Amino acid sequence: MRSSRRPNRARPAETAVSPSVEVVIEAVGGEGDGIAAGPLYAPFTLPGERVRLAAGGERRELEAVLEASPQRVVPPCPHFGVCGGCALQHWEHSAYLAWKVDRLVRTLARERIETEVLPAFAASPGSRRRVSLHARPGRKDAARLGFKGRKSWDVIDITACTIADPRLVAALPALRRLAVPLFEHSKSAPTLHVTVTDTGIDVDISGVERKSGGLSADARMRLAEIAGEADFARVTLDGEMAYLARQPVVRLGEATVALPAGGFLQAVPEAEVAMAQMAAEAASGAERIADLFCGSGTFTFRLAKIAPVLALDGEAPAIRALSAALASAPGLHGVVAEARDLTRRPLLAEEMKRIDTVVFDPPRAGAYEQCTEIARSKVARAIAVSCNPATFVRDARILIDAGFTLDKLLPVDQFLWSPHVELVGVFSR
Repeated sequence: MRSSRRPNRARPAETAVSPSVEVVIEAVGGEGDGIAAGPLYAPFTLPGERVRLAAGGERRELEAVLEASPQRVVPPCPHFGVCGGCALQHWEHSAYLAWKVDRLVRTLARERIETEVLPAFAASPGSRRRVSLHARPGRKDAARLGFKGRKSWDVIDITACTIADPRLVAALPALRRLAVPLFEHSKSAPTLHVTVTDTGIDVDISGVERKSGGLSADARMRLAEIAGEADFARVTLDGEMAYLARQPVVRLGEATVALPAGGFLQAVPEAEVAMAQMAAEAASGAERIADLFCGSGTFTFRLAKIAPVLALDGEAPAIRALSAALASAPGLHGVVAEARDLTRRPLLAEEMKRIDTVVFDPPRAGAYEQCTEIARSKVARAIAVSCNPATFVRDARILIDAGFTLDKLLPVDQFLWSPHVELVGVFSR
């Protein structure tokens, strides 16, 4: 006879939830959250503060600041705390910057690397010349446009942005109108990659549904009409031309470069100058230079004032832009520019026989394969530009084990009020 009792079933593991708690914040972690004993992690908290945290697990929300740090300041942006773009606007600037530098020094220490750390470059509010804005359906004549919310896929419809160039903020109403024709297909989730250039606003749009045929002719016509009304320089869809009034150009050193659609550009012009000047000073006296992961020439044109340059990058449009701009820059010692995937096909030690100085500025994944070849070469100086201290330290260890010394390092706070830190490191042997 079958039992009428239901069989025992294993219950799914439940996440432990503890009640709200008062704690003292001991430090700020790598993502910008305060850390208390436990450990417990909470956003928008500072070292030394006594706070009440909401019920939850290891990661909690802040309910109240009971005893504030003297380093706490009023965040300048009305969207702070809801928008996911900034994490640290509540921290007094000098203390915040010292925290970034300390994190960088600690990352070096994990590989037993010590060096001279120069005073950090710090970006100013209102200096970011490019942003990526997510668009979602809104009113008939204006989409919702902004950044992803904290811990959410929802888009915060921003009216201000304290980090962005004022020209980007002024363009927000027109960008909202520009996004309206992009929602023909329900699966479209557009992102507008917006850049301030010397000739106006440049917009490259990604995330528009293409499997169903992409935008209709009517939607493309409306897109071009709105871009014209706003006097944008160019609008592209994943690099494909949708509207062009003027070629977007930027100055890199003394060169005038036509920016490739969707091409890489340092986010803050002053940060670019600081990094390029550091690289040029370190390369002073070089006889032949390799500029690897060169992009459209962020460092190339300045380095070519010193010595002939071999410029390599995996993005062919960037190399074409660099080559086309050579005639606009006077007094160069000569540049040979080639498209080459330096991860799959790094510049070999044997190809560096006549090169005494190498500058490399890889993506976040770093330059492991290329650094292995630099280590094998007879290159006397290497100048590394990095947007990821973790991969920089890994690559630095390769060079140091091959006889290089990390002489000095410049921290670069290009992404204001975020945990992100960049750097320029100078090696010699």
